Amino acid sequence: MRNNFYSRLARLEKTHEELVARQNEREAAENGNGIVDRYKYPVLTAAHTPVFWRYDLNPDSNPYLLQRFGINAVLNPGAIKWNDKYLLVARVEGADRKSFFAVAESPNGIDQFKFWDYPLQMPETDEPDTNIYDMRLIAHEDGWIYGVFCTERRDPSAPATDQSAAIAQCGLARTKDMKNWERLPDLKTQSPQQRNVVLHPEFYNGRYAFYTRPQDKFIEAGKGGGIGFGVCDCMEGAVIDEEQVIDPKVYHTVYEMKNGLGPAPIKTAQGWLHLAHGVRNTAAGLRYVLYMFMTDLHDISKVIYKPAGYFMAPEGEERIGDVSNVVFSNGWIVEEDGRVLIYYASSDTRIHVATSTVEKLLDYVMNTSPDEFTSAESVKTLTELIDRNLSLPVEKEEGTANAAFAG
Repeated sequence: MRNNFYSRLARLEKTHEELVARQNEREAAENGNGIVDRYKYPVLTAAHTPVFWRYDLNPDSNPYLLQRFGINAVLNPGAIKWNDKYLLVARVEGADRKSFFAVAESPNGIDQFKFWDYPLQMPETDEPDTNIYDMRLIAHEDGWIYGVFCTERRDPSAPATDQSAAIAQCGLARTKDMKNWERLPDLKTQSPQQRNVVLHPEFYNGRYAFYTRPQDKFIEAGKGGGIGFGVCDCMEGAVIDEEQVIDPKVYHTVYEMKNGLGPAPIKTAQGWLHLAHGVRNTAAGLRYVLYMFMTDLHDISKVIYKPAGYFMAPEGEERIGDVSNVVFSNGWIVEEDGRVLIYYASSDTRIHVATSTVEKLLDYVMNTSPDEFTSAESVKTLTELIDRNLSLPVEKEEGTANAAFAG
């Protein structure tokens, strides 16, 4: 029996080590949209969690080497570069459906992500969380690193027959070392529910600024639909008295049902770059995609550029998982040279990375046509592009005449 135990354990550990050490491969550029480069392998999955999380490794108490703590999925990470390492604070969902936070570290941000030995120990408030998930990491100019996440509790007003009714609010915590976290009181707003809240990384007119997502119910956005904006005076008991929707949901768009901000925006000379998710309904269920927009450098509540449609959508195997046809992002990292690493989850199951540059993202956001909200206007936009392309002069390459596009 013990021989079988140790041979099985050796195979488990070898498989895990090979998975963590596997080098990632960039997908062929011609298969993409030119804005981002996807990579072949997910950077984190349930199988990346340590063997000693999932199994009792004592042959006396677990002679068959059975899983004792099942991991269902790893998804929706916050991201930060810390001490020259790339850290993801991932949402790890157990087989019991409870989510918790765990830090995975990589030397290059593309592969070799390895979980720290222990999950993140998040303190509770006076009202314990049932579930916590989807942390945004914000290195604020006040010197703290803030974790802004969703805290979920059962709706106490729901009848006993309904065990799915929930209330979501914005949980707040902060740290100086990514290991020891101080829990702050939940953010208070006028909205019944809050999910996908993001803290702006700088003070705004001397105050803390938040991008919110006011909701009437746990799933349905209701009349509060859209990405909101509000300010407060402090983080120790943060209260937003007034929210304004700066990016509303709109009929027959990729964000007609719900939308929410992803990670904290990136500051550029032209404005603040935002990555968001949009949700629409289909016959097959909800479809989540990513889109981008830009707000004014000084008036951060003013949207100045917003391309039509989605920036990224689920492709291939990304469409398959616990909640199919979904991509979701709440973490990106900007390098000093302008390279951007975008971490996104597919179908609430696994985490991927895509790369771009600030320069490319600015080009995309500022020079892609906005949505004019009708089929006729879409045809007009496309026709103008076709006209410009077909009027390009004939180019010559290596002695052969080639039209830029065939007429």
